[in-house]
Amino acid sequence: MSQTSPSADAETPAATPLPGSHRELLGVALPLVISSGSATLMYVVDRVFLTWYSPDALAAAMPASMVHWSLLAVPIGLALYTNTFVAQYDGAGRFERVTASLWQAIYLALAGGVFLALMTPFATSIFRLAGHAPAVQKLEVDYFQVLCIGSLPFLLSAALSGFFTGRGKTAVVMWINVVAALLNTGLDYVLIFGWGPLPGWGITGAAVATVSAQATAVVLYIAVLLGPGLRNRFGILVHWRFDPGLFRRFLRYGLPNGTMFLADVAGFTVFLLLLGTLGTEQLAATNLAFNINSMAFVPMLGMGTAVMTLVGRRVGEGQPELAVRTTWTAFGLASVYMLFCASMFLFAADLILMPYAAQADPVQFALVRKHVVMLLRFIAVYAFFDAMIIVFSSAVRGAGDTRFALVLTFVAAWVVMVLPTWIAIRSDRLTLYVGWTACTGFIVVMGLGFLWRFVGGQWKSMTVIELDGQDTQPLGCEPSLEPLAQS
Repeated sequence: MSQTSPSADAETPAATPLPGSHRELLGVALPLVISSGSATLMYVVDRVFLTWYSPDALAAAMPASMVHWSLLAVPIGLALYTNTFVAQYDGAGRFERVTASLWQAIYLALAGGVFLALMTPFATSIFRLAGHAPAVQKLEVDYFQVLCIGSLPFLLSAALSGFFTGRGKTAVVMWINVVAALLNTGLDYVLIFGWGPLPGWGITGAAVATVSAQATAVVLYIAVLLGPGLRNRFGILVHWRFDPGLFRRFLRYGLPNGTMFLADVAGFTVFLLLLGTLGTEQLAATNLAFNINSMAFVPMLGMGTAVMTLVGRRVGEGQPELAVRTTWTAFGLASVYMLFCASMFLFAADLILMPYAAQADPVQFALVRKHVVMLLRFIAVYAFFDAMIIVFSSAVRGAGDTRFALVLTFVAAWVVMVLPTWIAIRSDRLTLYVGWTACTGFIVVMGLGFLWRFVGGQWKSMTVIELDGQDTQPLGCEPSLEPLAQS
């Protein structure tokens, strides 16, 4: 195989951190943590402004967003798996295949964007089934329709970012996402409340701001990719053709990854819709609690992406034991962070809630607050297991072990969380306490399940890339890394 790296992209030996070291992990992870944190900021600001706008808008935003993400899950799971293909090809020194992988992901993103836009006319029927209050239903439909029409930027951004994260060039992703988050913050306020001659659009304005920020990120990624350096070194406009063999492997590994996202997001969506039957006050409290939880959870997704990248690189190099060291280092760092967040949820709830309460109706917010404080205790309990899910699931998926991730996620989400919540409704015993107990059980089972799979080590003999001279492997047969390591 070719071992010649694009010369201008290579780093000097003195600047290259030791593989498997803390420095290597943090060099890849910190920009991604900041990047994920900026994404968290987008959604936190969105919910803060909607809290100020009206309780109905707050109650409607998360169910509508979750239904959209349920439909988006499979295509975005495919797009995000670009990271693993790029990382493994980059680790194996096969740089022309890095660009070919990016283009297959772009084709998948285009198809997914068209599919999501076609779902817009079904919005009213979807949210009528949920049985929420009529005022909330209307806002859910408005928010959902804008997100569906604007799905293509979400998918393209996920695919294009994989070209950079998979190669460890995470600073590019960080700066682009920070710019998008800042733009979203400004647009959110203007489009929700209005400014000068511009009328406020309420929850519709929040959705337009989110889509606009994602579209801006896509434009910035394209501008960087088409700069003379990357365009020439990686043949961005040369290796653009549809590759049937590579496309099939994208589907083979990416579909379980996307279906895993679907099982997870759809499970949470149904869970939210079921809790919504308790009333607008309880639904708003659940939405607010999950939004606060995202401040702890989403930044750590950057750590997960770093783990997936470095595991993929080590697999491509034929050095899975270095991936083990990196994964345990990441878990230690993520655990400390999540336990700190858990202590904040337990002992500083009112401090965390201050931005949400600042411009909200005091009487209405007080009704929501009493529930949120209780729900933050559940989040504090499962925060450590969230760290397990993020790190160990990223590790095994970075090697190509996506089928196990799919099975575990489906069983945990639907058997441990959704089914007990539905049974509680049928027996007229559903309360926020009962529902959130089921949610906590789901996260604990997921965390322990991914830990068990990682320690078992089956992922060490997996890879998503073809060996030299091969296009595909028979379905169900994971190729050995030994020939790759000897090449």
